[in-house]
Amino acid sequence: MKSRDALIRLRRFEVEEKRRKVAEIESMIGDFNHMASDLDRQIAIEQERAGVSDVNHYAYPTFAKAAMQRRDNLATSAANLAAKLAAARGDLDEACQELKKIELLEERDAERLRLEEARGASDLDVAVAQRVAS
Repeated sequence: MKSRDALIRLRRFEVEEKRRKVAEIESMIGDFNHMASDLDRQIAIEQERAGVSDVNHYAYPTFAKAAMQRRDNLATSAANLAAKLAAARGDLDEACQELKKIELLEERDAERLRLEEARGASDLDVAVAQRVAS
């Protein structure tokens, strides 16, 4: 049973690590999306300031072009992280299922021990009652 306790602790640790990884990836995606929306606002402000919104126009602001490239890079990174997030969530689900299996085994063994102890106590009561009756 002690080895199973250690295994349960290990699985719980693994589950928590995988949860942290999922949360970290979600946070990174959120940060990237937030930065991209900030860049969108900056691009709009720069276009309004310059009075040019056509990217191919010779007077289009260089800052706006650079900000668009950064925004596109952030969007690509967020999309790549979304794939990693899906894989991390799958790993988390697997780890949770493994932990649940081990915990169910532990509960089953504990219940079996309780039943055996109860049965042993009732057998003892019967034996004592028979001796008293004799």
